[in-house]
Amino acid sequence: MELKDTIDLMNSSDYKDRFKAEYWQVKIRLEKLRKMIAKWQAGTLGFTPSCSLKLLKEQVEPMQNYLDTLEVRAEMEGISV
Repeated sequence: MELKDTIDLMNSSDYKDRFKAEYWQVKIRLEKLRKMIAKWQAGTLGFTPSCSLKLLKEQVEPMQNYLDTLEVRAEMEGISV
């Protein structure tokens, strides 16, 4: 799934669909961040970010915590993500 695939879910009147969009957007962004960090560390990133590698690594933990929280909430609310 890509971010563009979440547009219809995000615009839905059903909160469960919007929840799914939120979940997938965070998951996709976290996966992309991890890949970017790995490429930077391997010396294969095609650009130089304006922030530090340390800052990007620090960003991973709260994003993962947020995703974990969404997964717990999905389970509690019976939302299949």
